[in-house]
Amino acid sequence: MPGARVLLAAVLTAAVLTACSGPDATGPDDDRTSSGAPSPSGRPSGSAAGPSSTAGPSRSAAAPRVPVDAARTTTAVAAVRHLAGRIGARPGTSPAYFRAADWVEGRLTELGWTVERQSFRAPGGVSWGEPVAAGRSVNLVARLGEVRPDRGWLAVGAHLDTVPQAPGAEDNASGVGVLLAVAEALAGHRTRLPVVLVAYGAEEPRGPTDDDHHYGSRAFVASLDAARRKSLRGMISLDRVGVGAAVVIGSPTSPDPLRAEVVAAARRAHVPHRVEDGQRSSDHWSFVRAGLAGVRLGSTPYAGYHSPGDVPSVVDPAQLGRTARLVLAWLR
Repeated sequence: MPGARVLLAAVLTAAVLTACSGPDATGPDDDRTSSGAPSPSGRPSGSAAGPSSTAGPSRSAAAPRVPVDAARTTTAVAAVRHLAGRIGARPGTSPAYFRAADWVEGRLTELGWTVERQSFRAPGGVSWGEPVAAGRSVNLVARLGEVRPDRGWLAVGAHLDTVPQAPGAEDNASGVGVLLAVAEALAGHRTRLPVVLVAYGAEEPRGPTDDDHHYGSRAFVASLDAARRKSLRGMISLDRVGVGAAVVIGSPTSPDPLRAEVVAAARRAHVPHRVEDGQRSSDHWSFVRAGLAGVRLGSTPYAGYHSPGDVPSVVDPAQLGRTARLVLAWLR
């Protein structure tokens, strides 16, 4: 039956093309949770007025669909280039930090998010060998729709500041870039729970002890009343998420239910990942030490860490896309 064989060949060819256009294969996974849920849908357009109008395939052969990772990556890369390439070093109480905060707030507002500035004081000290002045810093707290204290909610955060000597492309314009990509992808779409996005100030150290870090996230946690603490289902910190070929999922303790949940999301979204124990060196630790659920994405070592060499070229756009895809799979 030649006609049947031709039809079967056409079907198989279409299946292969579909498979080849999907997300990259899952990498090493050494946690203990899995799920067969589908991967998240594509990113909406830049407008926050409603759902994306680009959900279906293009009708024009000359205008192929843009892969969802590429769309998210464009936003994240633009943020890395602006923050590290144009603003540069931005300690949490410096004028440069407030220029960065103004820019990020403007981007979030354009995407339809309501942004609140949460002011707090950070002490003076020494940050990675360089003096930093005491003063006010701010967190940018963004919400899309109503977040009620008596209902569950999710948080995603990234610190916006740097040490004095580093333009901070990987640490941590990469995290802020993914935060903005997530904000863009969620505009006009529903999530399983309300989401709060936070750009934290003054995360970088101002002294040698565990209490000399994470001032912005500590201020945010301290501002939560009992109802909001009880209803928070989990927090992800995006910190150094643009280097490597697998997304690091870290938490202070093992086993960790939230980490297992994020690993399951990585598997659903086919994101290469690896698990890290004993991870306290980011803003998730402010949540965990207060009895709340938090994990960190990122922390692959790189040569430019806390140095003038932390420039946009060290950041891998593909890793930004993978991280954004993982966060969206967890939120959706």
